[in-house]
Amino acid sequence: MNAIAKLKTDITPDGPDYNTVRRVIELITEDYRDQPSLETIADRLGQSPTQLQKTFTRWAGLSPKAFLQAVTLDHAKRLLREEDLPLLETSFEVGLSGPSRLHDLFVTHEAMSPGEWKAKGGGLVIRYGFHISPFGLALIMVTDRGLAGLAFSDSGDEKACLEDMSCRWPNAQYVEDLQATMPYAARIFEPSKWSSEQPLRVVLIGTDFQVRVWESLLKIPMGRAVTYSDIARDIGQPTAMRAVGAAVGRNPVSFVVPCHRALGKNGDLTGYHWGLTRKRAMLGWEAGRA
Repeated sequence: MNAIAKLKTDITPDGPDYNTVRRVIELITEDYRDQPSLETIADRLGQSPTQLQKTFTRWAGLSPKAFLQAVTLDHAKRLLREEDLPLLETSFEVGLSGPSRLHDLFVTHEAMSPGEWKAKGGGLVIRYGFHISPFGLALIMVTDRGLAGLAFSDSGDEKACLEDMSCRWPNAQYVEDLQATMPYAARIFEPSKWSSEQPLRVVLIGTDFQVRVWESLLKIPMGRAVTYSDIARDIGQPTAMRAVGAAVGRNPVSFVVPCHRALGKNGDLTGYHWGLTRKRAMLGWEAGRA
């Protein structure tokens, strides 16, 4: 059989690669509670773990382990939301050893803990308002305890900006209140009003891991920048650069919690939720005042 004929065989419903991927999907979907390892799956299919990993990843676009995590997460969400199961019971029901593993699964894929995902901001009253800032319109969101959100928008995009922020806490109650947010706008963008003796009250609503990352960002002096690797080391998890990057991207209090001072591995600006042009403007604005 020539190479072209073999390729056609592999990609048809009767080909060996197709059958391998189909069987892996069926096995994981049916036995996800057992949390089967790659070695276990390979043994069931009579293949080497390395070859199975390559074949499945090439055709499915993700590894067997990643597919298992996705299936587990999907079932955990259903149990938490639809059946209102406690975290401990949900953990055991989906085959995890306890709530800590369920917590890690949610933090990795949803950037929040399972409890926070389940509550979605329930019980919070968040007051918001749009204000003129050096970096475009600033959406400021506050609770009774302090500043909870700061985002940026171009004129005409206010609705999309508010939706982007409010979807983080969809069960919270949102009230437009310029009188409540104006004092924050007056302080945030006026360096002469920054004072360690009268610090701005900030409420960080996130997972334990996210809050640790955001607290690390607060240590970066104005006019300076650090890499994701620096932040990972600072929080005591030097190999968690990707998770750090995800937490930086989920920072709900932009500028005040200076995620714009976080750079990529080689000092690249990398992405910024509110646009790289705005990130450059912030760094330049601060450099002129540092």
